[in-house]
Amino acid sequence: MITKQKINPSKTKILNALKEVKDPELPVISVIDLGLITGVRVVDSNTVKVSMAPTYTACPAIEIIKNSIKKKVESLGYGDVEVIVDKTVTWTTNRVSKKGKDALKNFGIAPPVKFKGELTQENMRLSSCPFCNSKNTTLNSPFGSALCRSIHYCYDCKQPFERFKPI
Repeated sequence: MITKQKINPSKTKILNALKEVKDPELPVISVIDLGLITGVRVVDSNTVKVSMAPTYTACPAIEIIKNSIKKKVESLGYGDVEVIVDKTVTWTTNRVSKKGKDALKNFGIAPPVKFKGELTQENMRLSSCPFCNSKNTTLNSPFGSALCRSIHYCYDCKQPFERFKPI
């Protein structure tokens, strides 16, 4: 997830601070746990470059997330902070941490499952209910309240729910 570079105290402090930056569409998950941060480079005592992979190219929250990251790093005393959209890394839901998946579930959104290979209709359809853990669910619509979510229904607890789409 984070590129393999020597971790120094400044970089560790920045990464810890970014755990407080939440996704504006999913306010219970940080940009770290969502797997958006692809690198942090402390250039000097005043300059930091943070790179991030967008979840979707058309994600309307990219600019908000970039500004939130910039402000958080500036709050640590860095005056020159650049946040770069890293198009060399393809973000997938496999980048979401266990903590992030737990946060989504506790928020009432079914987390994505890890998958290997190609994403199939079956991967999209199958989901556990975040409320009762039942697998007796159905996909109602592949289009949810955001590009990254689909709408499902649980036959056991009779709850509709959103699911973070696996991609």
